[in-house]
Amino acid sequence: MVTEHPQTHVPFRDSVGIPPAAPLGMITRAMEESRLVAKNLPEILVPADTYNVSPEPVILLAHLSGALALCLHDESRGVGGLLHLRFTSGDGRPSDVTDNTLSSVLVVLDRFKKAVLGNNPRPDEVQARVLAHALPPTGNAEPSASIVDLIQADFADGKIHCGSQIVRRAEGLCVCFEPFQGRLWVAGPHDKRHAAQKKTA
Repeated sequence: MVTEHPQTHVPFRDSVGIPPAAPLGMITRAMEESRLVAKNLPEILVPADTYNVSPEPVILLAHLSGALALCLHDESRGVGGLLHLRFTSGDGRPSDVTDNTLSSVLVVLDRFKKAVLGNNPRPDEVQARVLAHALPPTGNAEPSASIVDLIQADFADGKIHCGSQIVRRAEGLCVCFEPFQGRLWVAGPHDKRHAAQKKTA
């Protein structure tokens, strides 16, 4: 079950500003300025299987470990949010999309999209991007489609492009999203947010 947090407000103005196929290093370097600008903003942790939507200047944090963060922004409404979903199986690698998974994810995704975009979004005013984490491949066969693919297909049905990147490594990711300016970056290994997560892991 995904928990909604309507009281916690987060904006998503402008574009995420990262090419769809940008490497992780580029994301981290390109958004160095964003970290400096946003360092004094309030931070809101978005736990797994929850989402946050808001029009306020804050930073949304998602610690990804076998999970994904969908960052969505409607420029015309000045509203944005982050959806944090698990998408791997018990071994930390992408899992098959079962009928139950398909049904539950689509229900949550629809609620999240409506909270951010309203009922009649304009595709040219919407920016969407998925950053996901999974353990490195083992050489065994993996699913031909994952929840990331499902999310992209859902947006494509609405003529909205959704960029994505799956980072395959043992260490998780700390995704930072500042919706008010449309900034998205991955915390580096010495970032205080990353360090805090490692201490509690």
